[in-house]
Amino acid sequence: MGSPSPQSSQVLRAGGYRRMRWKNDAGWTSEILKVHDGEERDTNDWAWRLSIAEIESDAPFSAFPGVERVLVLLSGNGLRLRFDDGESHALRPPHDQLRFAGERAAFGELIDGPTRDFNLMWKRDLADAALWHRPLVGSMVVFVEPAETWAVHVLAGQARFADESGLGGVQMGDTAILVAADARTRYVLDGGGEVLLVRVRPVDPA
Repeated sequence: MGSPSPQSSQVLRAGGYRRMRWKNDAGWTSEILKVHDGEERDTNDWAWRLSIAEIESDAPFSAFPGVERVLVLLSGNGLRLRFDDGESHALRPPHDQLRFAGERAAFGELIDGPTRDFNLMWKRDLADAALWHRPLVGSMVVFVEPAETWAVHVLAGQARFADESGLGGVQMGDTAILVAADARTRYVLDGGGEVLLVRVRPVDPA
């Protein structure tokens, strides 16, 4: 099984995300990155995925069997998720987040107007992922191990990667994808604002 990881580090600009309408017409999705296991194919058979949902009205969430997901409120007055098992959870400003299984049937209710939400999804049998919300004050150092992928999504402010990385500057809405070659790689980000940090690792085969 190949490692579900991009081939190189890069900065994905907010204006370049692929934007598409939901099938139920309740909002939009802007796809940041979709990573397949092995060769990339133009299908939904991804190992993990980053996207931003623009939710315009109350609507059911699509089911994703075998998938774990984390939803983070980016903007708006909040989103309440009501699950079929009776549980309810509200994502409130500024950046509440919730991890839940993709199999769980959920209905999204807008608390007061539209929201934008960061969405991390990964297939349990291919990858393991974690997400953190962090302030950026001065320098931040990210160490990437071989086979790992890190994503840095800029929530607010702007920053610049150290010159030796070749990645340059990032602004609000941009996402930097960081990978290592054959050895642990160090990335230094200087600036001010807030970021989401995502780490994705391949799972060990059984």
